Amino acid sequence: RRLIREGKIVAIKGIGGFHLCCDATNEEVVCRLRTLKNRPAKPFAVMAKDESVVKRECVVTPEQEAILTGHQKPILLLDRRSDGGLASSVAPNNPKVGVMLPYAPVQLLIFQYDDGIEMPDLLVMTSGNTSGAPICREDEEAVAELSHLCDAMLSHNRKIRIRADDTVMDFYRNEPYMIRRSRGYAPLPFMTKADWKGQVLAVGGELKNTFCIGVDNRFYPSPYVGDLEDLRTVKALQETIHRFQTLLEVKPQAVVCDLHPKYNSTVVAEELGYPVIRVQHHYAHILSCMTENDCHDPVIGVAFDGTGYGTDGTIWGGEILLADYGNFTRFGSITPFLQMGGDASAKEGWRIAVSMIYGYTKDRKRAWEIMETLGLCSEQESRVQFTMADRKINAVASTSAGRLFDAVSAILGIRRRSGFEGEASTALQFAAEAYEQQNLSNISQEQKENKDILLHETKERFVLNTQMLVQQITEAKMRGEDTGMLAYRFHQVLAEMITAACIKAKESSGRDKVALSGGVFQNRLLLRLTEERLLQEGFEVLRHRMIPPNDGGIAIGQAAYGMYQLQK
Repeated sequence: RRLIREGKIVAIKGIGGFHLCCDATNEEVVCRLRTLKNRPAKPFAVMAKDESVVKRECVVTPEQEAILTGHQKPILLLDRRSDGGLASSVAPNNPKVGVMLPYAPVQLLIFQYDDGIEMPDLLVMTSGNTSGAPICREDEEAVAELSHLCDAMLSHNRKIRIRADDTVMDFYRNEPYMIRRSRGYAPLPFMTKADWKGQVLAVGGELKNTFCIGVDNRFYPSPYVGDLEDLRTVKALQETIHRFQTLLEVKPQAVVCDLHPKYNSTVVAEELGYPVIRVQHHYAHILSCMTENDCHDPVIGVAFDGTGYGTDGTIWGGEILLADYGNFTRFGSITPFLQMGGDASAKEGWRIAVSMIYGYTKDRKRAWEIMETLGLCSEQESRVQFTMADRKINAVASTSAGRLFDAVSAILGIRRRSGFEGEASTALQFAAEAYEQQNLSNISQEQKENKDILLHETKERFVLNTQMLVQQITEAKMRGEDTGMLAYRFHQVLAEMITAACIKAKESSGRDKVALSGGVFQNRLLLRLTEERLLQEGFEVLRHRMIPPNDGGIAIGQAAYGMYQLQK
């Protein structure tokens, strides 16, 4: 308590692992923690002493308060008040902040203890790990990994069997909208009315990994495991799977994994020694939405996501699928573009912007003039990108909706690159939402797109005309139109395109249920605009609530697919 009060950083062992903790009202120490943790911009979670402190700092609805003070104690993403006392570096350039209340006795003692020390009533509580590694749960591990990040450690002698990161939850239409399902919620099962029998294990995706065990019609999603690029996280996944199988007394008849041959999750699945079932990434997203909503009718699936391995060997991520538990067909997608530079392109939206601009101009000179005007990159960088595109060097055809958002964010000068996953696209969303709030009265009158240009048909599938949208946004930006307005317009037209594609899918398949899934639907503005338009057109809309729309939710979709296959 004295060290925290004096502006130091301490590691504290809770019930699911260690947290790194400091005074959330002290700008200097929050900046120091950012530097030490090598985390320049990603928001930190905050623990408040009690709900009165939360209300002082944030806007809290009655529905949010019920969950904030309930027994699960997730981190809730709340709108910040402008006059709060939080250090600005807690969540830089972000209108929201993730807040939770104490849920372990040791945390209550940090805030309240009879020693005469005046404590801050807001503490940063971020997971105690080095970047990419799982949260530390043992003293030896904490000493080895966290010593350089903190000034002291507070531990206890209760063994942590299974790591449990904090759950993160947003709100949408006054209902919970899960972002990371972990402590307090996992492994509570989801039940379906299907008359399925058997046992499966689904190992989930590569990023934001969780796994899921299916027993008959019950599905048990695991706590959050993390990104499997780090071998320590892979080991944590293997260990937790083993413990869960013991706990639930399960011997799977099959293990389900992603199609991607190089994913570490695929390797884990293959090494378990069970028959392996592979399922396409975005199809698994749609199945997770169907399973959560206990829907057994065929649906039109809209999977808007970062990247996933397509059945044709290209990168998918902005897909319209006709899906049921047995199979899917790819009905449509956004306009394909070249994704160059491998993993770098996921962090550097300007590369995708260059690729898209070059894609529609097809002229180096014209493309460079646009990039120079927008300040997207240097002449040398652009030349390298053009050559990679022309010669198809480290360039893969992609329909990733996540990368489309990154590119528009770069074109509008909001973020050229992302310091953490989703930074550029969330900044684009915040700009659009800020514009919408200031201009509510004018928005509905803005011109609606000419329906005929939203989609075009190729011999393989319908294509959402996102290349035209990027071109319109780019030209409007160069004319000096308002950035917020263009950010909003991008969301609005994309929702129109999704709706137009669903109308075509209904005409061809007779289906009137639409399932919305994938990490891009964490964007509540896109979700709302899309849902409103689909409802206006008479569709029934399925969306997530307690399973994340992002890759943290695909394991339950994989498990449902595996269970369906077992019945056959």
